[in-house]
Amino acid sequence: MGKLAQTSVKYLITAEFDADGTVEKPDVIGALFGQSEGLLGNELDLRELQRTGRIGRIDVDVTTVKGKSKGKITIPSSLDSTETALIAATIETIERVGPCDAKLRCNSIEDIRAVKRKQIIDRSKILLRELMKDVPEISTLTEELKESVRSADITSYKGNPAGPDVEGGESIIVCEGRADVLVLLKHGIKNAIAIGGTSVPPAIAQLTKSKETTAFLDGDRGGDLILKELKQVGEIDFVARAPKGMEVEELTKKEIFKCLREKVPSEQAVDLSPIGKSVKPYKGTKSSTPSVTTVRIISSPQKKSISSDSRRPSRERTTKIDTRAPRKSFEDRPAPASRKSELTAAQKKVYKEQLNELIGTHAVSIYDKNNNFAGRVPVKNIEAALKQVAEPLTVIIDAEVDRDLCRIVESSGADNIVAMKVKDKAGKVNIITQEDL
Repeated sequence: MGKLAQTSVKYLITAEFDADGTVEKPDVIGALFGQSEGLLGNELDLRELQRTGRIGRIDVDVTTVKGKSKGKITIPSSLDSTETALIAATIETIERVGPCDAKLRCNSIEDIRAVKRKQIIDRSKILLRELMKDVPEISTLTEELKESVRSADITSYKGNPAGPDVEGGESIIVCEGRADVLVLLKHGIKNAIAIGGTSVPPAIAQLTKSKETTAFLDGDRGGDLILKELKQVGEIDFVARAPKGMEVEELTKKEIFKCLREKVPSEQAVDLSPIGKSVKPYKGTKSSTPSVTTVRIISSPQKKSISSDSRRPSRERTTKIDTRAPRKSFEDRPAPASRKSELTAAQKKVYKEQLNELIGTHAVSIYDKNNNFAGRVPVKNIEAALKQVAEPLTVIIDAEVDRDLCRIVESSGADNIVAMKVKDKAGKVNIITQEDL
């Protein structure tokens, strides 16, 4: 008896039966062939159809409970839909299975091709979704292309990994390793050169003497050791450090440029506080033993003092605060007869440039009575910063002036506030707007 290949199945007939006695699988199959014989002619006879492969293997599942049997019949068909429906209706005419009365009913005719189509569609959705994940955006492709070009730009300067602008440029950035040079190249910085270890090569030491040099080092003890050696064998102008516990190669583009903006002159880097720690404002002490606290405010390397002959920013200024005689508060210090001071043309020029630079930074720049740039801090740290400057003169701020700000500035002994907007005034402090400059 022929067997229908599964690849040619179009429909699947599903039927159920109930028998009043105990029957077995051969009884059901015999009833299907015997009682349907001749009903639809020779062309649609089940035996002939199965012999020619147009009806597949008939499966029967029988369950007997308390002397009665019931089960499920499945018949695969490669006939067309009309002929398959005739076969399904024919098997419902069976009245007996073996020696028992029985009743058969067709539950469904399932279109196997429709099921396959659904499977195909569902699977194609999954495959397409996976395919789309692997398609990068244009921006990603562009960035990868730029990165590959930048990485290809890495050269060698006397055996040391370096960017293409190291030899011809006016300034260089000294890093610790090749990976640091690569990450700087990735973000468009082409004047970096790597030491390649803890020992500074003579070629790099000599190069630092002819170019403006910034040491960009990791935020760990290794960076401290390399910085000491660089100062001993070369000439370092500025120092930039990665955040504590991080390496330069781990930084993002934003973090790299932030670290380079916050570089400090090498003379000040000697006495830098441990990385990651900030100076807390003085809050007094309950101890009866007097003490002296040393605090620092670091000036930005890009800012100039008002003096025309000064080429570099003022060095780090260390102020000693005697806790036995803390600065008097705004309420109990005597107000001066007049805090207003006339600004020179040089002061106005520098203050105006500084105010324009501060726009959008929400920061404060401080100048002392010697017209030196003392440093820049966030607005929220203004009170602590002013306490660290021995003789503050002018506060330039990217914020709206109010009574609280006037109180803080006047308490510090400063004479002037330079700002864009004024909300409220208080005390004797001189308030200068952009129009006054």
